[in-house]
Amino acid sequence: MDQHAHGDQPARQSGPPEARAARSHGTVEPEHGASVSGLEGRPAADTMRHPPLSLALPVIAALCFGCYTIWMAHTGGTKGGQAALLGLIAAVVTGILGVTLVHFQPTMITETRALAYGALFGASMGWLYSLGGSAPSVLSSVGWGGGMFFVMFVVSLYVFRTHRAREPHGLHRPREPHAAGHQRVHAAH
Repeated sequence: MDQHAHGDQPARQSGPPEARAARSHGTVEPEHGASVSGLEGRPAADTMRHPPLSLALPVIAALCFGCYTIWMAHTGGTKGGQAALLGLIAAVVTGILGVTLVHFQPTMITETRALAYGALFGASMGWLYSLGGSAPSVLSSVGWGGGMFFVMFVVSLYVFRTHRAREPHGLHRPREPHAAGHQRVHAAH
């Protein structure tokens, strides 16, 4: 309800009339938790929001993957337009999957996250191997992708386990010291 439309005046009448008018027309006052002092001397370009790093890294990786796919397809004998289409499809698919994975990774436990990163990397590397110029078989592409899946799974699991302080859930499975003869009592859920 607007205080000024019904004649109710706020108890605070200090300051020049411009300040009172500014307070009544939706500007943010510093005492309500917002800070406007840092924005006054900045140019408009500095106040623009930048995409978060969690969005920028998968997009950059997908663009690099798409460019590398174009190069691999072109050196494998594919014509320019078809190679560019393959690269575009590869960039879009891996970009969507990468952004989705990064978005949902805080809800995943460590092993599931490592499996997801391994699956994305293994499928991507298997796809690139299939584009090789020597016409590799489907079985060899799947084998190469499976090997890269395993490597990425082990590396990401190692990184996630050794950097537990930065995990979204904190310590995944904190170890409790066990005294001899004591059994752990589980709390009811």
